[in-house]
Formats: sequence, C-alpha cells, structure tokens
Amino acid sequence: MKRRTLLGATAGAAATGLLQPALPRPALAQGRSRVLRFVPEGNLANPDPVWTTTTIARNHGAMIWDMLYGLDASFEPQPQMVAGHELSDDRLTWRFTLRDGLLFHDGEKVRANDCIASIRRWARRRPLGQTLLARAEEMRALDDNRFEIRLNKPYSLMLRAFADNCFIMPERISRTDPFQQISEYVGSGPFRFLRDEWVSGSRAIYARFDRYVPRQEKPSFLAGGKVAHFDRVEWIVMPDAATAVGALQTGEVDWLQRPDFDLLGMLRGMRNVKVAVNDKVGVLAMLAVNHLHPPFDNPQLLRAVLSVVNQSDFMAAAVGAEPELFHVPAGVFTPGMPMASDAGLEVLTGPRDIARARQMVKNSGYKDEPVLLMSPSDYPVQAAHAQVAADLFKQIGLNVDFASMDWGTLVQRRSSKELPAQGGWSAFTTTYEGLTVADPSSHVPLRGNGPQGWFGWPTSPRLEALRDAWLDAPDTNDQKRIAAEMQRIAFKEVPFIPLGQLYYPTAYRTELLDLVPASFPLFWNLRKA
Repeated sequence: MKRRTLLGATAGAAATGLLQPALPRPALAQGRSRVLRFVPEGNLANPDPVWTTTTIARNHGAMIWDMLYGLDASFEPQPQMVAGHELSDDRLTWRFTLRDGLLFHDGEKVRANDCIASIRRWARRRPLGQTLLARAEEMRALDDNRFEIRLNKPYSLMLRAFADNCFIMPERISRTDPFQQISEYVGSGPFRFLRDEWVSGSRAIYARFDRYVPRQEKPSFLAGGKVAHFDRVEWIVMPDAATAVGALQTGEVDWLQRPDFDLLGMLRGMRNVKVAVNDKVGVLAMLAVNHLHPPFDNPQLLRAVLSVVNQSDFMAAAVGAEPELFHVPAGVFTPGMPMASDAGLEVLTGPRDIARARQMVKNSGYKDEPVLLMSPSDYPVQAAHAQVAADLFKQIGLNVDFASMDWGTLVQRRSSKELPAQGGWSAFTTTYEGLTVADPSSHVPLRGNGPQGWFGWPTSPRLEALRDAWLDAPDTNDQKRIAAEMQRIAFKEVPFIPLGQLYYPTAYRTELLDLVPASFPLFWNLRKA
C-alpha cells in the first residue's frame, strides 16, 4: 500500500476514535490545555544521557536535569544553575557559586558536592569533559553553595564544557560508573520523569516540578528562564510515520518532532498544522566504520569507499523533493560554522569512478570479508542512507551483510568490540548534531583515541595532537588553520565518512505557542492557546 493511501486510512481511523487505545485522553478535570502530547524522533530505550550518546536521551535529560551553564541562541554559554563564577589572574583557578532555590525532585537541596560528582561522571564520557579531567589538579566543594576547580593548564572552554549536556544529578546517583547505567532518575530541572509510567517502545511521561525556580530571564535556547506551562508531557512512540501524521491532523497529538520528508507537502496543506524548520545548524550525516576488525581496519579500503561516495545521492534518498533542506558538499565540520573549510574536499567533489574504486578495493588486499552494515529501521533518514551505502558497497565489490534493526538494538550493538560474526559490526549510518561537530573540541567521531573513543574506535596520533593544538590555539585564525589540517588528515585516515548536511523540519498544531527555537525539542516556555 502506498504511504499516502495509508495516511488517508489512518487519518480516518483517528477521526473515528480507532487510535484511542494507543493515545488515552486525560480526564476532563485534568484540563486538555495542561497536557502536551508529543511524538519523539524514536524510542527512549535508555534514559541515562551520560551512559548513552543518543540524542533522544539528551532530549530527555534536558527536560528533567538542569545544567550549570546553558548555550544561548548565539551558542554562547550563560549561567544557568550558577549565580556566577570567579577566575584567577593566572586562569588556573575557577570558583563557582550556585544560585538560590535549587532543589532536586526528591526535595533535597542541590549542593556543591552534587555538582562535583556530576561533573566527574559526565566528564569521562564527553570530549570537553575528558580535556577538563586531564587539566584538573583538584575539584572540591568549598561549602554547600560553592565549588572550586584548580587546573594545571588554562582551559578557555570551561563554561562551554559545562553547557555540553553536563546534567546535575544527586551525588549518590553520579557515583555510578559512567560506563554503567544509573538506576534512579531524580532530576534538578523543570519536569519530573514518571518512571513508573515509562514503557520503552510505547511512552515516556513527565510532570511539571512545581518547586523548580526558573531564572528570571527570557528563554534563549538552553539558557534563561525555563518556565513549565504544562502539568504533564506525554512522549508517545509512533514508529509509523503515517499514523503519527494522522494523529497530528485530528489533534490526537500536539507535536510531531520529526515528520518524514516525503510527507511535508501533505502536512503543509493541513488546517491547524504548522511545519517549521527551527534548526539553523542542521545535522551532519555520516557513515561510521569499525576500525578494529577487517575489512575496515584497512585505510586503503576506506579511501576506496570514500572515492565514490556521492553525497547528493545520500541526501536525495533521504530528503527527496525538499532540496532546500540539505547541503553538499560537507566536510568533517558542520558547513556554515567557523571551522568548516574546503580543505581536501576534492576527494568528495571530484568525478566518481566505480571501475577505479573496484580496482582500489582489489589493490587494498580485501579478502571478501563480510561487511556487516547496520541500518536503523525506525529512523527513515538513516535507513535510506544505509540502503545507498549498501548499494555502493556492492558496486565496488564488497560482500555486504545488511542488518536492519530498531535504533535501540543498534545502539546496544554498536558498543560491541567483538568481531561482526560474534555480535559486532562493520558500519552503520547515523547523524550528529551540527553544533556538536562544529569544531574539534566536542567532535567525538573525529577523535583518534582508539578504544577509548567513539564507536568505530579509530586510532590517529596526528588527529589527537592537532586537537590538543586547537584547544590551545591563541586565536580563531590559528584554530581555522588547524581545523583545515585535521580535515585533510581525516580524508586520508577516514575515521568516518561524511554524507552531507541536512535540516530536520518539525510539525505541530497551531494552538501551540512560544516554541523556543532550537535544533531539538524544548518543553519550557511552550504553552497552548
């Protein structure tokens, strides 16, 4: 059945109440305007935003935990949980003071010790945090409201680091090993996570935390006042795009985070529905490759693949008739951001020669090892990219084992360092938020730190040395020069393959007002007419 035919049927089903079991209505006394029903990009398989790097876990984290600093609309860090900080003249000692009124959802006061423990756990999993740990001589609480960090080397990105998903949790929770999942979800932010109502694959429910004290400032991206106007927010997992659109059309849900690109025209024609592109930075699509095992432990073979990647093919497969929603060529840094350049881009923009690539594959010593390519069945963009990648692999003579699975399963499997035949993998398609991969400081896929790095675990002393040099660069011009050299090296060593930049639209009922413009869904300030 064609999707548009199915959509019509689904919309009709919604109109006659057939979607009611999946989307229970609140009691009338609860107030329809006080409940927000939201369809997220996928399933919240794991709610620990430190243990997993998924964007949906980060979105969940931003709802229930607050941060010391938050990025504003200009991507500058602003005080959030702190009242302010002091920096010594030698730039080696930072002292932070928490603002008044900070409480956890269990009613306990947020203390400096909670912040130190949260920083330590978060830092072991994030590039900016790992740099902080390497430069920190001591982190200690001065009293309940103040803490101090002493460095062995200045770190100009300290505040930016704290704004990089450094969620503040109670000390007892943050003592959990960062490579293990937490078992409690006591937050510090504007919404409480109702864990008893969470059903993975179905729903996640949040309630307003009425003791949260927002900053007395206008909201600006992740900074400013986070005022919760909804008593209850329901994340409803709806893997079928047509069902989700039908539910939005009839008002069964209020907000659809990420509608399929090929349904945008239909959504734009619906009454009481608005389609918007609030993300001005986009995401970088990429092909992750496993450097630990054959066949992609061979840079020669990776360069053969890179030589025939046509980013326009990948983008067209995902976006279709919406060319204004993608950009090519895209290097290893987000196009449009300061560190992006055309250094070495000819490897992506030159003629694509399949016959030459097939010869390069033979010359690389490839022994017909299976390429286990994982594809997320419930993420249409990444699934489309995986199909294009599989076809390209076959064209150049690779033995492809295509494995389709839901995103939660893929996330679990990509952490395995075993051989592909023993539960591991060779490649998968994904996207990374443009702000995160805009420069070397937080660009996880560009790290060359081997087994301690991102999934794929490339080892590159040159990339690591240049990243360190970038962090200590005296000015933006030096940073740009270093970033350009990192891109040239990346096209030779191929830690990952960039597939293009795209912008995700969102769709919501027109009675929703005051959405905070952002690259991912934010639930404060938002209200219903």
